[in-house]
Amino acid sequence: MSYPEKIRSNVWFLLPIFFGVIGGIIAFFILRKDDPRKAKNCLYLGIAFMVFGIILNLFIGAAIPDLDSGFNVNI
Repeated sequence: MSYPEKIRSNVWFLLPIFFGVIGGIIAFFILRKDDPRKAKNCLYLGIAFMVFGIILNLFIGAAIPDLDSGFNVNI
């Protein structure tokens, strides 16, 4: 069954920007019937932000080698 394509607002791109891949999935399922192209782009944007966040965390974690879980506290 083919649904007529409606043009949806670009505000939907804020959902994956603020909530990452979860926001992309939510936007995808809401927009998939009305605007499938925008739905896929929201999903891709959420995935891209997730990958960027993982890479950023790896670089930050590698830059702090002396981070111990003990915090030099004697009890």
